[in-house]
Amino acid sequence: MSTTAIQLPSRGLLGFYDTTLGKKLVMALTGMVMVGFVVGHMAGNLQIFLGAEAFNKYADMLHSAKGLLYGARAVLLVSVGLHILSAVQLALIAKRARPQNYVKLTSTTSTYASRTMYWSGPILAVFIVYHLLHFTVGAVHPTTPFPGHVQAYQNVVTGFQSVPVALFYIFAMGLLCLHLYHGVWSMLQSLGLAHPQYTPLFKKFAAGLSFVVAIGFSAVPISVLLGIVQ
Repeated sequence: MSTTAIQLPSRGLLGFYDTTLGKKLVMALTGMVMVGFVVGHMAGNLQIFLGAEAFNKYADMLHSAKGLLYGARAVLLVSVGLHILSAVQLALIAKRARPQNYVKLTSTTSTYASRTMYWSGPILAVFIVYHLLHFTVGAVHPTTPFPGHVQAYQNVVTGFQSVPVALFYIFAMGLLCLHLYHGVWSMLQSLGLAHPQYTPLFKKFAAGLSFVVAIGFSAVPISVLLGIVQ
């Protein structure tokens, strides 16, 4: 594995962040936080298959631990903000380095996932806002029978009985799969773990994780549409 030491500029952490390497490292570290949240959130969502009582108890447990809940939300919010800021700044740096587009775009080593990062990211950001308004605030689905986490099971079922809503969630999970695949692999590279011997394993890990997450999240709206969860 790579053993290259990271040298901080004389201006310290802020100076290091001004470098391309610094921005990539911030993206990697904030990406780790978000991947951890996504996996945990998926595991929680899958408890809906244990039945209404178990799922409602899980939702109530989360909301009763307000200190932990708001602390996790704060860390996640800061991570998302820094991740987006770093991504935008890196995109601007790349554009300044190549102000004119190539006459013909030829993709040799890039993947479809990597080429869709800059548009899948904003769409996922919009989805996150909608998701919060949908299930956390309850502002975009007037048929939600109970506010907040009260009777969370029924809220989820009612929400996903709307076909357009369920399809939007499934579409967003497809984008999340692509984003995670390239993001996890890039994260491992930015952390200095790239090595010819381990690269195939890292790519398989990234692909497997992204696929499991997409299937895990999509299983809920699909099950509601099929009447398995009702």
